[in-house]
Amino acid sequence: MRPIYKIMFSSPANSNMRAVPALVLFFITLFTIVSFGQSKSVLLNFSSELQKEPITGRMFIFISTSNATELRTQRNPGCVIFATDVSALKPGEEAEITEKTLGYPLVSLNNFPAGDYYIQGLLNVYTEFHRADGHTIWAHMDQWEGQKYNVSPGNFYSEVQKIHLDPAKDNKIKITLTKKIPPIKVPEDTKWVKRVKIKSEILTKFWGHPFYIGATLLLPKGYDEHPDVYYPVEYEQTHFTLGIPHGLVDHPTPETPEEKARRIRNYDETGYEFFQQWTSETFPRMICVTFQHPTPYYDDSYAVNSANNGPYGDAIMQELIPYLEEHFRMIREPYARVIKGGSTGGWETLALQVYHPDFFGSSWTYYPDPIDFRCYGLINIYEDENAFYTGGGWAKIERPMNRAPNGLPTNTFKLQTQLEEVLGSKGRSGEQLDIWEAVYGPTDEEGYPKPLWDRKTGVIDHSVANYMKEHNYDLRYYMETNWSELGPKLAGKMHFLCGDMDGFYLNLGVYKMEEFLEKTTNPYYGGTFQYGRPLKGHGWTPYNNYQAVKVEADYVQKKAEELGKTIKWNYK
Repeated sequence: MRPIYKIMFSSPANSNMRAVPALVLFFITLFTIVSFGQSKSVLLNFSSELQKEPITGRMFIFISTSNATELRTQRNPGCVIFATDVSALKPGEEAEITEKTLGYPLVSLNNFPAGDYYIQGLLNVYTEFHRADGHTIWAHMDQWEGQKYNVSPGNFYSEVQKIHLDPAKDNKIKITLTKKIPPIKVPEDTKWVKRVKIKSEILTKFWGHPFYIGATLLLPKGYDEHPDVYYPVEYEQTHFTLGIPHGLVDHPTPETPEEKARRIRNYDETGYEFFQQWTSETFPRMICVTFQHPTPYYDDSYAVNSANNGPYGDAIMQELIPYLEEHFRMIREPYARVIKGGSTGGWETLALQVYHPDFFGSSWTYYPDPIDFRCYGLINIYEDENAFYTGGGWAKIERPMNRAPNGLPTNTFKLQTQLEEVLGSKGRSGEQLDIWEAVYGPTDEEGYPKPLWDRKTGVIDHSVANYMKEHNYDLRYYMETNWSELGPKLAGKMHFLCGDMDGFYLNLGVYKMEEFLEKTTNPYYGGTFQYGRPLKGHGWTPYNNYQAVKVEADYVQKKAEELGKTIKWNYK
């Protein structure tokens, strides 16, 4: 709730008359504090021992009241963050962050109360890409960390140092970046887990730079002992991770009370409990796969072709999956290909199913990112005029973006936009709103994602919204418009699961999808919708991991029996 300022006086009879000069004085005082604070300057450079050549990228400072952990790794909102772009910055040359530089969540360096703080600097290094569409852009090249700029290999950072800030005094602080983040160490393969990383010629051609995509595979019990058996495959769509599918661990591991509470809340079993099921005599035998396909804009491409990310859909369907099917014993038939995923992975799951209805045999779409852009969270991007506010005239209400399961708003579109503007200009924040625009939207004149709304005012650009719809990223609209062609290929394949109080309001788009699908004829869609009630938030599922795999395996076996297939994979 936004604070309401009330000024009271001892004489009620004169309160109305005296309120006007008092309010004027109040706002003059507030304006003086906010607008006429002393100058602040943080000067940052990097050591020539790190690199002798100039660097283009984005320079950050993190300010916190605690140094219990490194500032660059403290979870939001542990730090206040400020950043500025740098172009061809030479070693020893200084980049400057001032009181006019936008920050998050505090807007200005002058907003800090007087006191002692800790500060750390970081430089997110950009790569120049000469793309096949004729644009040349600068962005961060993922180093197989999943577009996490604060831990990305090759980025520079400084030691943490203690400082004193005072809004009534000038401050000039100097920071030298002397450290470089080391390369990611990829876990080694095991009996159960195999990792694949291949160069994508399709993406390399588009980006004018070597690009790689990959996968992590979890093999079933008896894979090596049954060389003549081919298996159904579960393709799980999720954020970038080098972890093992379903969190499998072959030994008990300790967990903190917080980790246990989160696991129970999400209805997850432990990784070791999953391992015990996976290796039991009665558990269905499948291969489980997660993909790695980070882009210069996010940890994940959304598994589709787009103007800004390039042809990731083609890379996955024409390079990665064929490679996996060639090198591992996978059944190369639609009935045996299952796709699933939640949130970002939920949108990807539905998109892959809908765009490739003849290739995948079934899909389980959990709490998906917006699948109907009339419910872009709480925004109807086709009809609403402003992303930041609802209402009109003087009665503007800031539009929530996130909520707790009890309905309490925890973030707004305006605040999230501010954060993403700080983390990266021109759509390069690596965050949620920016990737939606990079995936669904057009490029601007420079070749960067064209914003759906103005970053300062929130005014929506309906030409961008219409582009998203016309290019088939509004999945409900695409399906409804093309049901006569898609329906016969999708009937019986689609399953949706979502909590009734999703933290991103994603249940609203799922409701719209259900409204459409329940009215379908010739054919009827023949799938399912399950909702968690009451007060079930983002991440809700009726199954833990091994239960979900069993549900999928039962579906595959039923289809195999209907098709008269010989089922060899369910051995003990």
